[in-house]
Amino acid sequence: MQGNIKKMKVALASPVNYHLPIGDELISMNELIGKKILLEHSGEINCVSCGRKTSKSYAQGHCYPCFRDLAECDMCIMKPETCHYDAGTCREPEWGEQHCMQVHYVYLANSSGVKVGITRGTQIPTRWIDQGAGQALPIFKVATRLQSGLLEVELKKHVSDRTDWRKMLKGSPDSISLAEVRDRIVAESASVIDELKQQFGADAIEFLPDAEQLEIQYPIANHPEKVKSLNFDKQEKIEGVLQGIKGQYLVLDCGVLNIRKFSGYNLALSVQ
Repeated sequence: MQGNIKKMKVALASPVNYHLPIGDELISMNELIGKKILLEHSGEINCVSCGRKTSKSYAQGHCYPCFRDLAECDMCIMKPETCHYDAGTCREPEWGEQHCMQVHYVYLANSSGVKVGITRGTQIPTRWIDQGAGQALPIFKVATRLQSGLLEVELKKHVSDRTDWRKMLKGSPDSISLAEVRDRIVAESASVIDELKQQFGADAIEFLPDAEQLEIQYPIANHPEKVKSLNFDKQEKIEGVLQGIKGQYLVLDCGVLNIRKFSGYNLALSVQ
C-alpha cells in the first residue's frame, strides 16, 4: 500500500478506532497492533491543499505558497483571539465564515494534565482524541471562534492551555473531576466572563453546567518508558512492532511517530 498520507481518521469507541488514509486506501490501524510494520518514505511530499510537489512541508502538510497565502495557515488559527475575520482583514472571508463564524466550544481535557482548549462543534470528540485526552468536558458554547479565543485567554490564567506530548505518551493521567476544575476557574474568571457577555450578548456565550465528562480509552498495550521521536526527514524507513496508538501517534517498539506531522508525505506501508 502506497500513497500520500493524511492524519488518521478516528471514531470514538472503547478503545478508539483508527484508520490511516494512504493514497486511495483507508487502513485499519487497530488491526495492526502487535504486528511488525514497515513505513518507507519515497522522498516525495505533496501539499495537502493544492497537491503540488514540495521539498519541505509547512503547517502539517502545506507547501510554502499555501502556508503563506491560505487563511487556514494564518496565525489566528493558533491565536483565535486575534481573528482576522472580525477585524475585516481575513484573506479568505468565505473560509472564515465556514470555519470561524461557527459554533465553538471551550473545553477542559486531561491528557498530560488538565488543559483548556477550544474547538468547533463539528470537531467533538475528534479534537480531544487527536490530543490524546483521557478525559474531556465542554464548559462553554459560543457563537464564534473569536469568542472562544477570548474566553480561553482568560481561563488559561488559571489552568494550562498546553499538552506535554511526551508525558501524554508515557501513560494515562490520573482520573480527576473536570467539573470541579471548571467550577473553580469559572468562578475565578467571573468578572471577565460577564464583560464578554456584555460585549457579545448573553446568548452568544452559554455556560454548560450539565455537560457530561467523556472518558476516552486508546488502543495501546505498552506505553514507552522513554519517548524517542521518529522522523521521515531524517530516515527513509521506519520499522518496528506497533504497540499502540494514542493521539495521532503510532507507538512502536523503536519510538513514536507523529502521523499528523507528515501529512502529504508519500509512504509505502507493509506488514511483516
